Amino acid sequence: MIRFLIVCAEVIGFLIVFLPVMLVEMAIGKFNPRARDISSLRIVQGAFRLILWTTGVRITEIGHENVPTDQAVLYIGNHRSFFDILLTYTRCPDLTGYVAKKSMEKVPLLSIWMKLLHCLFMDRENLKEGLKTILAGVDLIKSGISVCIFPEGTRSHRASDLDMLPFHEGSFKLATKTDCPIIPISINNSSDIWEAHFPKIKRTHVIVEYGKPIIPSELSKEDKKHIGTYVQNVILETLKKNEKLL
Repeated sequence: MIRFLIVCAEVIGFLIVFLPVMLVEMAIGKFNPRARDISSLRIVQGAFRLILWTTGVRITEIGHENVPTDQAVLYIGNHRSFFDILLTYTRCPDLTGYVAKKSMEKVPLLSIWMKLLHCLFMDRENLKEGLKTILAGVDLIKSGISVCIFPEGTRSHRASDLDMLPFHEGSFKLATKTDCPIIPISINNSSDIWEAHFPKIKRTHVIVEYGKPIIPSELSKEDKKHIGTYVQNVILETLKKNEKLL
């Protein structure tokens, strides 16, 4: 319970203490958007690393060399925990916008940081607005900014990492419309940080593996037609493999 309270204090403290920094970042962005973007990325990555250190999580990272550093990509991952965002964002080599649920846009201060970091807010109840978000993500990738999305649409509360919710095929338009590499991310055991024994945060072991890039145009016609299922199967096989390492 103590770790949970410390993490809450760190999050609230960051949002308050770094309010002046946010204003400076916004001012820098008027003259040098790239410098603003990179400094904002590193500041938030540092805060996330501190929070992960507080949780006591031991992270085994596999395959990060598969992530291209010279072009934008679409990260696709399974989703079991709020900490999936921290686990993956701290490993982004360059600018990356995350797709979050629409309600996050109403959170004071946090939503401003998210917008600074090119995050997108998805309304899954409104098909038209959801399509607008996907098209905004396409524009981000074309401009050289990677996008990360968890295509289950929400955190899976099922008993096993292997029992994923279906992947929404629409999420993959971000890749099929740009032909950018898809980087599958397989995350084992992240729910054991917090969700499995809410509200306590406990030390645990998490495995994060980055798969080899998947290029949509290089897939067979059938695999491209069902690209969500294809990528989900890649992640599933990796999750099965890595269960033995926990």
